[in-house]
Amino acid sequence: ARGEAVREERRGPRVGAPEAAVQGFLKSAGLASLDQATTVTDPKKGEFYLAVIERPGRETLDVLAEILPGIIKSFPWPKSMRWGAASAQPGSLRWVRPLQSIVATFGPETETPEVVPFSVDDITAGTVTSGHRFLAPEPFEVRRFDDYVQALERADVILDADRRKDIILHDAKDLAFARGLDLVEDDGLLEEVAGLVERPVVLMGSFEERFLEIPAEAIRATIRANQKCFVLRKSGSDELAPAFVLVSNLIASDGGAAITAGNERVVRARLSDARFFWETDKATKLEDRLPKLDSIVFHEKLGTQGERVARIAALAKEIAPLVGADPALAERAARLAKADLVTEMVGEFPELQGLMGRKYAALQGEHDSVAAAIEEHYKPVGPSDRVPTDPVSIAVALADKLDTLAGFWSIDEKPTGSKDPFALRRAALGVIRAVIERSLRLSLASLLKGRFASGSDERTADLLAFFADRLKVYLRDQGARHDLIDAVFALPGQDDLLLVVRRVEALGEFLSTDDGKNLLAGYKRAANILRIEEKKDGRAYDEAPDAALAASGQPEERALAEALAAARQEASAAVAAEDFAGAMRALSRLRAPVDAFFEKVTVNADDPALRKNRLLLLNALRAATREVADFSRIEG
Repeated sequence: ARGEAVREERRGPRVGAPEAAVQGFLKSAGLASLDQATTVTDPKKGEFYLAVIERPGRETLDVLAEILPGIIKSFPWPKSMRWGAASAQPGSLRWVRPLQSIVATFGPETETPEVVPFSVDDITAGTVTSGHRFLAPEPFEVRRFDDYVQALERADVILDADRRKDIILHDAKDLAFARGLDLVEDDGLLEEVAGLVERPVVLMGSFEERFLEIPAEAIRATIRANQKCFVLRKSGSDELAPAFVLVSNLIASDGGAAITAGNERVVRARLSDARFFWETDKATKLEDRLPKLDSIVFHEKLGTQGERVARIAALAKEIAPLVGADPALAERAARLAKADLVTEMVGEFPELQGLMGRKYAALQGEHDSVAAAIEEHYKPVGPSDRVPTDPVSIAVALADKLDTLAGFWSIDEKPTGSKDPFALRRAALGVIRAVIERSLRLSLASLLKGRFASGSDERTADLLAFFADRLKVYLRDQGARHDLIDAVFALPGQDDLLLVVRRVEALGEFLSTDDGKNLLAGYKRAANILRIEEKKDGRAYDEAPDAALAASGQPEERALAEALAAARQEASAAVAAEDFAGAMRALSRLRAPVDAFFEKVTVNADDPALRKNRLLLLNALRAATREVADFSRIEG
């Protein structure tokens, strides 16, 4: 097969352009001199150079042979490796696992496909591959993809990862059901295990009942992390069963007995370690572990975990009354919140941080709210994770996240583009969700005051702008318009996120009505007139209109002046009372007088005094709407 010929016209600089521009054009177009270019005349821009580049069609096999080596060498694996003697050479191939062979063929379905002729690091593309390393290691030939899938299946390799996952999940559920147990599903582990096997065979192992004295989460973490196995529950219960499901890559002649026995030995050894960690940790109170936090660096510029805990405890105590929590309990919970980081269990399984702290705190007789906060202060850790409900947990969670954000802002370690190594976007979203979903009234500016070593006002404003961006993302996912959020945040002092959301909701409802749409249109018209006239006159029309002059004008002029004065006063009072729906109702009464004004009144009157006052009336409309939002930020 041959590709089509390509003809491309590439426009160059103007005739007489600097030499550097001409040489750049020649190089990009692949021309040796201007003799190979033509000139074209544009009625507006004059003469300019034009390169006509013609590329003849090429054989598809040749094109593939040229591009495939580069694709293979630059394939973006999250983790890759080098191997063999060639690995010592610079630029040697990196792949997720040692590459043994390459199958590359091309051709129509009705003809015998041809091999794409290329090599990568002495591996030449061909038509030969092999199946399962132990069950069917013999090489075989394939011609096209359909043959490849079917031949691999016959050679005990299931190519489709989703199908392997489906086999593992259904076989594991069936095996558990047959033993009167329920599988504890784990999507992450399923994904990982499906990538480790070619021909999955599900088996079941067991361990002694005595290990069930260990917390269920620790048992699951042990079996998952060390053996890539699934734990099981007793049917209809949350209690774990002394059994687990493993996935083999072999159809063993003994039915998997030896494989199961080997896994059971390792699981018992790992559970013995976990039991030792559990018993050892229980012997030392969390409070007695706190001095160790002073030797753990949180960040080289932000001090130790011990210093961080002191900051979080002070902030949690400050936040507690604002969220209905006991300040003493909030401070106590914050002081113990990171203590489990130096326990044996969390040292072995970091994913159990917080959870193990809660268990140790409960065993040591801490208040239920304190124990709960030790686990829940990390929440929410994702968009689907729940927000804490206990006020003490909320206080500590907010303190933890705000301290993290303020700390990294103070050293200019802010998220950039797709990079967010310290999960600051997640921390901000956690604060937003806690505030909104638990209907909390907090002034973020007040809580952040004094959290920065220098440039406090600037850093606070920058961090609040970051919260505004994150709030846009959150509300957009809830169906809100981003421009309405901008319109509200454009007003000064918008650091109470719950009020921002309520104002955005009221604004959205108002603008969905005919009154709202027409008032917005009237505002836009007024703003455009003011922009043009202010630019022409070289001054701002930002003072109050002359009420007496407006009263002596046309009836529509007088009616608008009276309506604006009443609406602004009523809207301001409603906003002060946090009655945003009431503020919108006040603005809605402006629709009729605004429409009538534009229909009957000429703004640019011949009388300079009258013209000025009418422009000031338009500014009064702008000021009245600004009681609830900056309408200039609203689209439409």
